[in-house]
Amino acid sequence: MLRVIILTILLLFSYNKNVNSQEKIVFIDLNYIFINSVAGKDLNTRVDDLSVELDNKIRLFKEEITLEKNKLMSQKNVLSPEEYNKKIKKLEQDINEKNLSISKKKKELSVLKSKGEKEFFNQLNAIIENYSVSNSIGIILKKDDLLMAKKDLDITINIFNLFNEKIKKININ
Repeated sequence: MLRVIILTILLLFSYNKNVNSQEKIVFIDLNYIFINSVAGKDLNTRVDDLSVELDNKIRLFKEEITLEKNKLMSQKNVLSPEEYNKKIKKLEQDINEKNLSISKKKKELSVLKSKGEKEFFNQLNAIIENYSVSNSIGIILKKDDLLMAKKDLDITINIFNLFNEKIKKININ
């Protein structure tokens, strides 16, 4: 029985020495591609433009409300209490409607940004998948998840160049 156990152990050790990993492991910096690619810059610019436009609308709305309040306050002594209260209620109603509209636009912007990022990374993943198949890569890791790795395992620039060649703009509805 002891012979069988020793023989089994020897066979296992000799077998493990001959097994070598044939998987090629590389890493990629997805944020670099998202920020610096033509399509990524275009997407970020479009989202930023919409955000600035919304911020401008909010600023104008605040200015209009402030002017309306000041105008109403100046008329307080001239108007009858009923008329004054009526105008106050109208102003509050306008404020509520505008706030709802602004909230809706912010939500739409957030959804648009999410859709754009999702579409960007879907197209990037397709390019990465084709690259990994054509270069016999077994595992691709995100650079953010690494502590340390050799620089020659970084495929970011290769994928960046492929992505810029194939994808110029991300279409979002």
